[in-house]
Amino acid sequence: MGSLFRSAEMTLCQLFLQSEAAYACVSELGELGLVQFRDLNPDVNAFQRKFVNEVRRCDEMERKLRYLEKEIKKDGIPMLDTGENPEAPQPREMIDLEATFEKLENELREVNQNAEALKRNFLELTELKQILRKTQVFFDEADRGGSAQMADPAREEEQVTLLGEEGLRAGGQALKLGFVAGVILRERIPAFERMLWRACRGNVFLRQAEIETPLEDPSTGDQVFKSVFIIFFQGDQLKTRVKKICEGFRATLYPCPEAPADRREMAMGVMTRIEDLNTVLGQTQDHRHRVLVAAAKNIKNWFVKVRKIKAIYHTLNLFNLDVTQKCLIAECWVPVLDLENIQLALRRGTERSGSSVPPILNKMETCEDPPTYNHTNKFTTAFQALIDSYGIASYREMNPAPYTIITFPFLFAVMFGDCGHGLLMALFAGWMVLKEKPLAAKKSDNEIWNIFFGGRYIILLMGVFSIYTGLIYNDMFSKSLNIFGSQWRVNNVTEEQAINMLDTHMLDPATKDFLGYPYVIGMDPVWQLAKNKIIFQNAYKMKISIILGVFHMLFGVALSLCNHRYFKNKVNIFCEFIPQVIFLTFLFLYMVSLMFMKWIMFFATLDLPGDEDGDFRRGPQCAPSILITFINMVLFKESKIVEGCDETMYPGQMFVQKFLVITALLCVPWMLLAKPIYIMRTRSQKAVHTQMQQATENGDAEQALANNTQAAAPHGATGGHDDNEEMSEIFIHQGIHTIEYVLGSVSHTASYLRLWALSLAHAQLSEVLWNMVLSKGLIIDDWRGGIVLYVIFSFWACLTVSILVLMEGLSAFLHTLRLHWVEFQSKFYSGLGHAFQPFSFELILDTASQGDAE
Repeated sequence: MGSLFRSAEMTLCQLFLQSEAAYACVSELGELGLVQFRDLNPDVNAFQRKFVNEVRRCDEMERKLRYLEKEIKKDGIPMLDTGENPEAPQPREMIDLEATFEKLENELREVNQNAEALKRNFLELTELKQILRKTQVFFDEADRGGSAQMADPAREEEQVTLLGEEGLRAGGQALKLGFVAGVILRERIPAFERMLWRACRGNVFLRQAEIETPLEDPSTGDQVFKSVFIIFFQGDQLKTRVKKICEGFRATLYPCPEAPADRREMAMGVMTRIEDLNTVLGQTQDHRHRVLVAAAKNIKNWFVKVRKIKAIYHTLNLFNLDVTQKCLIAECWVPVLDLENIQLALRRGTERSGSSVPPILNKMETCEDPPTYNHTNKFTTAFQALIDSYGIASYREMNPAPYTIITFPFLFAVMFGDCGHGLLMALFAGWMVLKEKPLAAKKSDNEIWNIFFGGRYIILLMGVFSIYTGLIYNDMFSKSLNIFGSQWRVNNVTEEQAINMLDTHMLDPATKDFLGYPYVIGMDPVWQLAKNKIIFQNAYKMKISIILGVFHMLFGVALSLCNHRYFKNKVNIFCEFIPQVIFLTFLFLYMVSLMFMKWIMFFATLDLPGDEDGDFRRGPQCAPSILITFINMVLFKESKIVEGCDETMYPGQMFVQKFLVITALLCVPWMLLAKPIYIMRTRSQKAVHTQMQQATENGDAEQALANNTQAAAPHGATGGHDDNEEMSEIFIHQGIHTIEYVLGSVSHTASYLRLWALSLAHAQLSEVLWNMVLSKGLIIDDWRGGIVLYVIFSFWACLTVSILVLMEGLSAFLHTLRLHWVEFQSKFYSGLGHAFQPFSFELILDTASQGDAE
């Protein structure tokens, strides 16, 4: 758990591997996933590195696998995913994998080419069959109207158009029409017909008929609709023009005999060939299916193996070769606590490779900032992701994630306090938690679903905490849970008033309606029927928001002390932490203490318990406004006191308040000047000591050593600033930090009022939804009420889930995120680190699977 509260301790190591054992050792480290390698060849082009050929071979194998996967998905064959994680194959196994993939690809491409050629022949025969069938009517009409014996007056216009007046005057000389027949896409028919008419000036006769069933395009596999056409014309010139137009519209022309006997004979031959093609196509598809089914059983494991091989060679390209070309040298960041596991993995890799030279892992000293690594599990991963999305923690800096596990769902629940809505959220998250293994195995590519599933434990805690705060607010779908009975005497409440929550009562604790004992848990249910409900809840939730906010910020300042102590930065403790705590405590924590004092010292009734005469000065009319008191305290003004009331809440209050304000104001120059002045004096002492050391360089060595010991600055004397940083920059940086903290203390405290505002808005939206929707179905008494209530409840449930749970939940989530990122983490968290990115097969395969899903 140490690395959860603070990032794991890291060390830079140098690794020496024998060339023969390097592959197996890196493979074992990839399975372990605890080593981040550095690139020792940053200036070497990717195409000039040692193992670039192996990487290219892996890319080629991956391409072939993607081709197989695409063909498998095209046929709808399920790919078997056993969940196994095969080890990375040995380098000699790459040849067998390449041969297997090459054979499968060639066989599949050959089958696809043959199938495409067969489908193209089948399409041509099918179109020819349709032409022979559809054009029979066309030829009958041509025989009747195209010969010289056409004597029907109704066809005279067509005869003049096709044969011309000279042809008609030819008398007994028989003139015959030429024709072409073919198939064209149905959507091109109108444009095709217009082009023929214009180009041939009306000297052609076009007939077309639609093919009812769609035809398959061999190239794309799409279903297309086509039409059969036949064009009658006279002369070779028109024939050439018609064929060019057909070619331009990508129409397919087929030979069609003019004699009926020839057409029948050709049709019989076409039908025979179609039957033979169907048989061959079926056998081809069966063979293709068998090949793909066999590949689908292993393709997942093949992908894993190839990606592991590729990752290993990518990593080996980061290494350096020694002068003998027999040893690979690497540098890597590793967690100190996992050094033993890494050594064991290296030994296993050496044994697998059969090498007799053990690997060498040496620690190195470096001035670089190590990467930040926090151990997480499936529960803490989501909370750590919330923190990392703001910024990766600096090395060994306090990690806010473990505290966020409690504070995040609790502050969310303060804004989302409703037992019913919290129960819906908890049930949904609980279902995802119980079914997390099968749901995770589906690997959905829906981004919204992946966000919900990744944060299932956050949603579960938010729902549970919302149920708790809903009990405190006594609010469940805008209705109260009257479990323990009311502590108020409120009579004459009708059923209709209770259903519609009519504001009919003004609750005043000073009256005899209040029994004198509070409700057992949370708010009394009778407040739902009170006219002054909003006034009471506003005062209650506003003060609770400020109290939670001040304690949350103080906790953040306290965590900064942990950082200063760990880094042994005493300057920041005395020059930043102490004045920050004093400023926040003397002003805002004092305001919180006044709230508790007001709750304890002032009573709604005029008579105090145990005091028969009562104490007018502790009555409700003498209760001071905490906000006005705080403002007057900062402005050194006295509050206006009601006649007969005490001027102060406790003896010496005015003196104490002046002392607190003056002390808090003195903390501002303390934060602003103390640290830069201390750094400036420390640097002056160092300069004087350096001059003295140079003057005594040829003198007594022991005396010089003593001077060095006495004048040396303590650890952390620079307060986190570089010795070469100019003093002007230090003064500017400290000024910005001071202004940010002082003004931020005021704005951050006010920012926590969002807890009150969103809680009030959520409760009011829930109440409006009840009054305007669901209550309308509860006022009908007869049998129709059940039907109406069923419909209205469905509508109300949809609005509740979509608006109050999803939209309001998202709003409260974002506001809670802001309170943690800005108001809480700004007190101690710099977030200037860089994440630990280990060489891990698990991470590589997860990233690849997400890319495949997209």
